[in-house]
Amino acid sequence: MNNLKKILKYIRGYGKECVLGPLFKLLEASFELLIPLVVAKIVDVGIANQDRGYVVKMVLVMALLGVIGLICAVTAQYFAARAAVGFAARLRHAVMEHLLGLSYTEIDRVGTSTMITRMTSDVNQVQNGVNLTLRLLLRSPFVVFGAMVMAFTIDVKAASVFAGVIPVLCLIVFGIMLITMPMYRRVQGKLDGVTSATRQNLAGVRVLRAFCKEEAEVASFEKQTQELTRHQLTAGRISALMNPVTYVVINTAIVLLIYVGALRVDEGILTQGQVVALYNYMTQILVELIKMANLIITMTKAVACGNRIGTVLEMRSSQEDGTHEVRTLGGKVEFRNVTARYAGAGDASLENISFTAEPGQTVGIIGGTGSGKTTLVNLISRFYDAAEGQVLIDDVDVNTLQREDLRNRVGIVPQKAVLFKGTIRENLQWGKADATDEELLAALELAQAREVVEGKEGGLDAMVEQGGTNFSGGQRQRLTIARALVRKPGILILDDSASALDYATDAKLRMAIRSMEDAPTTFIVSQRAASVRYADKILVLDDGCLVGQGKHDELLENCPVYQEVYYSQFPKEVTGRG
Repeated sequence: MNNLKKILKYIRGYGKECVLGPLFKLLEASFELLIPLVVAKIVDVGIANQDRGYVVKMVLVMALLGVIGLICAVTAQYFAARAAVGFAARLRHAVMEHLLGLSYTEIDRVGTSTMITRMTSDVNQVQNGVNLTLRLLLRSPFVVFGAMVMAFTIDVKAASVFAGVIPVLCLIVFGIMLITMPMYRRVQGKLDGVTSATRQNLAGVRVLRAFCKEEAEVASFEKQTQELTRHQLTAGRISALMNPVTYVVINTAIVLLIYVGALRVDEGILTQGQVVALYNYMTQILVELIKMANLIITMTKAVACGNRIGTVLEMRSSQEDGTHEVRTLGGKVEFRNVTARYAGAGDASLENISFTAEPGQTVGIIGGTGSGKTTLVNLISRFYDAAEGQVLIDDVDVNTLQREDLRNRVGIVPQKAVLFKGTIRENLQWGKADATDEELLAALELAQAREVVEGKEGGLDAMVEQGGTNFSGGQRQRLTIARALVRKPGILILDDSASALDYATDAKLRMAIRSMEDAPTTFIVSQRAASVRYADKILVLDDGCLVGQGKHDELLENCPVYQEVYYSQFPKEVTGRG
């Protein structure tokens, strides 16, 4: 319940809607309860006396009650929908904002598919729950008990049928509901699995095709969907019992009601119109009980989803923000005996790393896949925290720096080149919101991407599709590098961000960065020896350990790991040295 309270606070500000919605529903229900009495008058007075004028008058009264009820229902729906949609929008925004404030450690633990499910399917379920609660939570019990009270005002003996049938109907409806609620929770869990599998397959469709794994993934997906279908069918079959069983009970009750009513009419205690009114009240009770059962099932799903959302909102970042403001960034980076370990991992990803990068230097980081290259540069911008040791920037521990200040002065180009839907200008201005066209073009020139932009119709205002799918891999990488360079960072991190560039363009890019006025301290992560060959310092990683550091010639003489990487890419030199 604590988790639920965390999300219900986002409905504040919709108090008027939360009051007026149910109020108009109660007004609608009140008019609905009057209609059987009008029908009784039509039968007992109008039809019995063959008074057409009275019949027409009462039909108009009934139509007026229906129109007023309709207006009340539409008004109630408007207020309920306004409150539910507004609440869902606020909640979705809060979850998004909270997730963006978490460290990479928590994001890794939660998982992308889970976050997407929480923000879409779960929030939608909560929205539906709020909507139906505002519309039916008061209306359905009001109609059930109101119809029973109205029946007792007509005739106590005939209404005793109501007193007997309502508990039986409640037992059937709520019994089926209690059985199916845990089943629907399991269905929701299976749906999460299918959502996750779908996202994974769509994200990795190129890899699937490259390794001809389509059939295997289709089989796996089919198995998951069959599991989901099986659980849905089981829950659906039990839920499907509700209508036939309740209709058997209600029709039996109607037969009994008509029998008792006929006897009372024969005795002159009841009129035919009153029996018709009692029949209508019985039907209203059945409809409202089924609505109430559906409401409770929806509320159960909403509560379960709300608790899951609340669990995400309850998560706290494992990182504490520093208090030291970063006004300027000199660019000196020092690692002192740094060990890094991912949450839940047994072994360290980096172990006892120590080096110093002076301002303006170019530092190459090379090593095999999984050697810890990306982990190392992620510690600089404090996406992760070191388990042991210190990472210092300008001789200040990064843990004491304000993260936003730090990241605003560090240019980061991740492994995956990500562009967002919009224009090229809008994408580049992520690096600096108020950048002028001259600054954007200068950054594009440095990133060897100016011809890419000039080749597009509209130039800087050319559209970028979601994910940058209308650009090649190399073009995307150059645009993301330009985005990082726009802010003129004190530290520039290129995390294998030139892998799609040819050697000539890669070389031009590195030369352009070196020639920048107030050149940043640049970290180049690469598996290409050519990309790091001319760096001021090269760090060689192997299985999380720093096995060598120095210039190219030094490492080629005394670092076996570097030799292995280099000669695997330049075999001619092996022959030349032989």
